[in-house]
Amino acid sequence: MQRVLVMGSSGSGKSTFARRLSGIAGLPFVSLDALYWKPGWVASDNAEFGHRVAEVARQPQWVMDGNFMRHGAGELRRQSSDTVIWFDLPRRTCMLGITKRIFTTYGEVRPEMAEGCPEKIDFEFFRYVWTYRQAQRPKLLDYFSGLRADQQLVCFTERAQADDYLRQIASRRNRASMH
Repeated sequence: MQRVLVMGSSGSGKSTFARRLSGIAGLPFVSLDALYWKPGWVASDNAEFGHRVAEVARQPQWVMDGNFMRHGAGELRRQSSDTVIWFDLPRRTCMLGITKRIFTTYGEVRPEMAEGCPEKIDFEFFRYVWTYRQAQRPKLLDYFSGLRADQQLVCFTERAQADDYLRQIASRRNRASMH
């Protein structure tokens, strides 16, 4: 596991998981949100964003958090990864996740966000998460169908599965470091 994509709905816990996996596995953490957004929530243009992602995707190791499949960078990331971790959690879990996040970090810039992009209340974002399973999940399933046989797809349908996975990775790393 050297190049890991972590994908799924906002509010699913994927960014927290990706940062934790990065620390446990000793792999650099990359946030696609931080690469895409400019201060003041200004979107990068597709070519600029694609160039940034290509630079990172060429690196030998990373844990990359985010979806962004439509910006031309999705295919390169899929080809470059050896592991894809998918948070396929229920709508209510993701809605509760973003609501909790807004209440606890409102006005602050979260660690995975670009500088100058503080947490805010955004009703379009709520709609995006509400409709994620209907609108985005089929696109992810199509994206995953393009994985090669040598790539691993790990799917979590509950946050507890993600926590268990991290414990297993940490345990394996601890055992390996003892020998």
